Amino acid sequence: MQNTRLNNLFDTIADRLGRTFRNPWRRVSLVLVCLLFGVFLGTAIPTTAGQTSNWDVLTAGVLIIFTETVSRFTYSRRRGESAKGSPQRSLLADMVNSLKIGLTYSMFLEAFKLGS
Repeated sequence: MQNTRLNNLFDTIADRLGRTFRNPWRRVSLVLVCLLFGVFLGTAIPTTAGQTSNWDVLTAGVLIIFTETVSRFTYSRRRGESAKGSPQRSLLADMVNSLKIGLTYSMFLEAFKLGS
């Protein structure tokens, strides 16, 4: 790409965000926020889709496709090795995976609430 002001601005913003989230505590807090947002989505999606029973099957199919795609992307990819020998994941992969875990956990809680 050409070296324009807009490109420089986006590169600077991406570099600063990358340096900000290299801190382990900030990374963990961002992953935790994604987990809690997944729990919220897992509560909100069934209640809104369950209002009209026409959307139940479609919503369940979309959620299954989402969770399986995220699992395949997260767990089957080869990652670079860090200095300590443990696999190193990208921040985006960790965030989406924690969103999926929160969504799945909340769906189980909703199923238990409906079963009792």
